[in-house]
Amino acid sequence: MPPTHNNSSTQEIIARHDRAMSINYGRYPVAMVRGDGSTLYDADGKQYLDLFAGFGACVLGHCHPDLTNAVNEQAHKLWHVGNLFHTDPQTRAAEAISKFGFQGRSFFCHSGADANVAALKLARLHGQKNKGKASAGRYKVISTLGSFHGRAFGAMEATGQPAVYEGFGPLGPGHVHVPFNDLSAIESAIDDETVAVLVEPIQGEGGVNVPDDAYLADLRKLCDDRDLVLIFDEVWTGVGHTGEYFGHQHWNVTPDVMTLAKGVGGGLPVGVTHLSPEFAELFDWRTHGHAVHATTLGGNCLSMAVTATIFDVLHRDQLVTRAKTLGYKITDRLNAFAKDHPIIKAVRGKGLYLGIELDLDASPSQFKTGGDVVKACMERGALFNAVQGKVLRIAPALTIEQDQLDRGLDILEDVLNG
Repeated sequence: MPPTHNNSSTQEIIARHDRAMSINYGRYPVAMVRGDGSTLYDADGKQYLDLFAGFGACVLGHCHPDLTNAVNEQAHKLWHVGNLFHTDPQTRAAEAISKFGFQGRSFFCHSGADANVAALKLARLHGQKNKGKASAGRYKVISTLGSFHGRAFGAMEATGQPAVYEGFGPLGPGHVHVPFNDLSAIESAIDDETVAVLVEPIQGEGGVNVPDDAYLADLRKLCDDRDLVLIFDEVWTGVGHTGEYFGHQHWNVTPDVMTLAKGVGGGLPVGVTHLSPEFAELFDWRTHGHAVHATTLGGNCLSMAVTATIFDVLHRDQLVTRAKTLGYKITDRLNAFAKDHPIIKAVRGKGLYLGIELDLDASPSQFKTGGDVVKACMERGALFNAVQGKVLRIAPALTIEQDQLDRGLDILEDVLNG
């Protein structure tokens, strides 16, 4: 048998990685080997305060005891049987999403891209059933510039960032992009073949952009008036990050379809397409006489046991309300810092999903991009993220301690202070 390399150094792991793996990612020269709550440890023993929590996936932190117990218990019962059988973990997970979100039905898959592809397929089924003036059926989907909906075909075309799909043409037809937070642009883009609108309640990869208060409500009315499927991509804003269980709840607007990933799996590969009862009928195999959308491993028992437990813990420990409170504290602190430090241009977001827009012209000379700030913080033991070249993202686990947040912000402010 090959060696397990449990005691490999960072450089040894990197060298083995570069021999064995495709180099899809621009990885930092760090190899993580252990996590505990909001602390990570690399192969050389250095500690890091994790303020980005696995791109938002580790919503309860690393190795949360309730999640490890859920996995261990389920692992000794049943891992996977396929979706021709009913299982209790899958049912409990779906019930939790309906309870804390909106009444509906869930389809489980593997990722946010998978969840969005399912939503887009459902929209086309609606367009075939309700053709309107389009004799061949409605199929076009309007999404927004700066959006990110995944890298699979379908989700990739819906993404409003050309860098995501460059080199992968020809792209599938039927995708229109308009500015975010601009209802008139969406209204102008609607034609007889339009069937759906896909938006993030708060744009993530676009720079943590929060819409005007009326935007989502007006969009809901527009979709109702024009018989369009309203799809909210809540891959980032779902599962408590923003101080509500789901981002759309900040505006009291309910979509027809909600897609989830990241935090809903706690670090395991879980995607969800949650459908209102009316639209769930479009996926009902009894309607078609066969399955129109399916997956092999989506909804496996191990992942679903974790998903159901995440909602139990969020509710039991009141972590969603806590995220809202901590978000106010972070925002107040950073806005106070910004008064004397013009490198911070704006702080936006909700709860524990925040973006800090930098004015790099006002920054110390060593910072040319937000990525430079991230690297400087990482050297001091705090992990952040940067998007759009100038926006830092904070998205820690909802279990993070107040003193850990304070320490992370101390590091960030010290770095920004030059």
